[in-house]
Amino acid sequence: MEADPSVYVMGLGVPDPTGIFGTTAGLEAKFGPRRVLDMPLAENAMTGIAIGTALVGMRPVMTHQRVDFALLAMEQIVNQAAKWHYMFDGKHRVPLVIRMIIGRGWGQGPQHSQSLQAMFAQVPGLKVIMPTTANDAKGLLISAIEDDNPVVSLEHRWLYGIADEVSVNMYRTPIGRARIMREGTDFTIVGLSYMSLEALRAAELLAERGVSAEVIDLRSLRPLDEETVLGSVSKTGRLLAADTAHRLFGASSEIVALVSEKAFGALKSAPVRVTLPDHPTPTSCALANDYYPRAGHIAAAVLRQLGHPVDDSLYLPPEGRSLDQPDPLFTGPF
Repeated sequence: MEADPSVYVMGLGVPDPTGIFGTTAGLEAKFGPRRVLDMPLAENAMTGIAIGTALVGMRPVMTHQRVDFALLAMEQIVNQAAKWHYMFDGKHRVPLVIRMIIGRGWGQGPQHSQSLQAMFAQVPGLKVIMPTTANDAKGLLISAIEDDNPVVSLEHRWLYGIADEVSVNMYRTPIGRARIMREGTDFTIVGLSYMSLEALRAAELLAERGVSAEVIDLRSLRPLDEETVLGSVSKTGRLLAADTAHRLFGASSEIVALVSEKAFGALKSAPVRVTLPDHPTPTSCALANDYYPRAGHIAAAVLRQLGHPVDDSLYLPPEGRSLDQPDPLFTGPF
């Protein structure tokens, strides 16, 4: 916002003291109410306003406290924002960023805890980023704001409290470029968002059992970094895709399809997926503890593919803490 006066921010709760988990705190005091705006419960209309301002040269950053709320604006996002550049032969641009919070937490339940990345990634004309670390969140967000067409940023609510090393200078993380978080030789684990951290912990559990796992954080779902994924699988011969969303028709399915189509000859065993089960997000803690996969499930799936014994302790939930609350052991940096 300091570098470009055409950038403005709006969203329900953006100027509030809590500032969307702290991410917009202090912006109104610094840039004023004309560039940092609250908005009414009229998601479709306000998205239309954001698209209109983008078409005339502004660079809006729209924030939804839940991805679920953005469903009310799907017509504007899918039929308008994603299509203008194509329909008008590249003569019109829609430099719009829409930030949406995904993931579970504190009994939010079926209508406030969804991870709908596959829904947005399926739409040509939209880019979809999913930062895991604060360093990537800043770099990807700057790249998204400077992009001349719409970018959806999906941010898991449990990642806001994780520390990282972040430069105070302007820098850009390329959209569509994955990051190898940990190198390995025996198994490729591809993670998205919060599940990339669970994959890192799974790699530690596997290392204790003599298995070297390579962990890839996709960072962007569309465009997808095929080269990094295929290069890793060509080396390890095995794949597990870990997603924060459901199993059927999701991002994990796309990753498995990619490897099956383009690196089938390198596979030593069938690719596997670790995802949410295919039913709505629960509200109660009792159900949550049997709903969310974590590092132990990833490690167990890898061990089974390798023909190693699986210790039942890998599936045990943490003592004294519901799986619907943030894991205090994830602190960063990663």
